[in-house]
Amino acid sequence: MAWDRLPDRVREFGSYLDGLMARLDPGGGWSAVFWQRDPEGMQACLDGREVLPWDVVEALLHDLGAAYGPAAATAERQRARALHTAATGAYDARPGARDALTGRLDAMLGEQRYAAERQAELSRLLSAPASPQGAEALRLDLAWAQDDHDRATARCAELRSRLEGLARKPAEAAAARGRRRGGARFAGLAGDEAAAVPVPRTPLPVAEPRGGRRAPRGARFAGAAAEAEPVPVPVDPVDDAAAEAVERAVERLARLRAEGRSGEAHALLVEASGWPAGRLPLLADALHRAGLGADWATLLWESAALPAERLVAAADALAGAGRDADGRQMLRQGVVRPADQIGAAVLRLAGEGRVREVRALLDAYVRMRTPEEAARSVAAAPDRLVPLLLEAARAVSTERHWDLVHALRVAGHAP
Repeated sequence: MAWDRLPDRVREFGSYLDGLMARLDPGGGWSAVFWQRDPEGMQACLDGREVLPWDVVEALLHDLGAAYGPAAATAERQRARALHTAATGAYDARPGARDALTGRLDAMLGEQRYAAERQAELSRLLSAPASPQGAEALRLDLAWAQDDHDRATARCAELRSRLEGLARKPAEAAAARGRRRGGARFAGLAGDEAAAVPVPRTPLPVAEPRGGRRAPRGARFAGAAAEAEPVPVPVDPVDDAAAEAVERAVERLARLRAEGRSGEAHALLVEASGWPAGRLPLLADALHRAGLGADWATLLWESAALPAERLVAAADALAGAGRDADGRQMLRQGVVRPADQIGAAVLRLAGEGRVREVRALLDAYVRMRTPEEAARSVAAAPDRLVPLLLEAARAVSTERHWDLVHALRVAGHAP
């Protein structure tokens, strides 16, 4: 794959970062520092061409805490970490990643050495007599040199960890080949131990739409066989007041942004994320026409925190209006929540007979999360959740299904 063709998860993290930055004051805090020091690098990360180092993400979360309170930053950190991990994993899976990471590590080691030498020099100068103004300037420079050294050290550790991960992979995509002898007949056992192990096929009951036809899978459809004729699932209609509400909201948002009232602008986006799902496509179009695309990214991020059934309804509405990518992104961001919450949501939806919502949620979940993370979601009710999770993974790919089978076995939930 060419280096200018990026995996979805790298682009998704760039979009998430764009939304995070839209909530911060670009003229203050760490955000301003990074833009002043490396505007090209920051733009590359926002565009999804690079993955922002984790120490920078943490600094931006510090800005978020300063603006909205420590609780906001704490709540945001888990989501940021999960998306960052997914993005670096996808980035490192590309051809040439090992050489690129090695080159970056060499450069960062040089930065680390330079920062250490700079600290030593400034400390020496501070020990000599100086005017109060001169001493204050030296202390400020020393503080920045210390920050440079700390960041270089953190990035070296991050790069080494990523390189170690790449070094482990050949020994592991090899262990898997030996373990998965025979394909679907053998449930991931090693060669001599392999034996045919039946895996329960307990598919979800499929809702029959009008006319008796079944609809294909995905957030936009009810989720039956792939060869069936598409039958859209009804989404919330656009209410009569939608156009006027959207126009007023966009006008107010543009005014708040122009006046630098970022806190009020963010509150408006949070409110809009809870609107009826049918309004979202109209709002997306209006925001982009007004040059407020970054605010749409923020709204997508806020919508990802909706309850599961409303999350799926919102994704349906976007997909039904031709914004499939936005709908998929919303679902992917929505399933970054803790595994136990996903399990609880699936149980609740399945108990209510909401087959389509269960399918859409689990489809996004098994695509977005690692098999090990997915396996943790079944702890509350393995007998009910394991078959549902396996059915969703099987619909994605045979490989994803067997990865999940293995992860469930390791977690003590043998299918």
